[in-house]
Amino acid sequence: MEFVNTSPPRYECLLFDLDDTLYPFSSGLSDACTNNIIEFMVEKLGIDEEGVVELNDILYKKHGTTMAGLKAVGYEFDNDEYHSFVHGRLPYENLKPDPVLRNLLTSLPFRKLIFSNGDDGHVMRALKRLGIEDCFERIISFETLNPVINEAEVSCETGHLPENPVICKPTEIAFEKAFEIAQLDPHKTLFFDDSVRNIQTGKAVGLHTILVRTG
Repeated sequence: MEFVNTSPPRYECLLFDLDDTLYPFSSGLSDACTNNIIEFMVEKLGIDEEGVVELNDILYKKHGTTMAGLKAVGYEFDNDEYHSFVHGRLPYENLKPDPVLRNLLTSLPFRKLIFSNGDDGHVMRALKRLGIEDCFERIISFETLNPVINEAEVSCETGHLPENPVICKPTEIAFEKAFEIAQLDPHKTLFFDDSVRNIQTGKAVGLHTILVRTG
C-alpha cells in the first residue's frame, strides 16, 4: 500500500531581508551605505565630524536604523532626500546576476516576499542587479511601513512627534504591520535575515527564523 502524506505543509511563506542576506556583505554595499550615512549627517545635518561615527553607531543600535534614530531625537529632513543621498550613490555594479539563487527561489513552492528597511528604489535596484526581481510576490519596504504623513499636523494635534517617527525592523510593530499588510501567518512563515536583533524579534512574534551569515 502506498503511503500518502496528507499533513499540511509546515510553511506557507518565505520572508527575506535583502541587504547582506540575498547578496553577500563582501559586495561592499553595506560599508558604502555607512559612509554615505555619515556624510549625510555631517553635510546635511551639520553634525560635528568628531563624534559622528559614534553617534551613528548609537542611533543604529537603539533605533534599528540611523534614519529612525535621527528622526527620534528631533532631526528634520526629507525622507526621499535621505534615501537618494544614502542609497542613490551605492556601488550597485558590484552586484552580479545570481542564477543559483534565482533557480533556488523559483523552485520553492511557497509565497516569497521581501521585508527590508530600505526604500523601494534601493530594493528594486538590488533585486534587478541580482536578476531576481520577479521572484517575489511583493516588497515590504520603508514606504510600505511609513506612508507619507504630515508631520506638522501630527505635532499640532499631539504636541509632539511620536517616540518612533519611523517604523522599521527590529521593532515588533514593524513585523506586525508587515503581517497585516501581506496577510501572513507568522507561525507558517520562515524568515531569513542577517541581523541577530531582527531574528530575535522575529522569534518573539512567532516566526520561524534562519540567521544568514557570510560563509
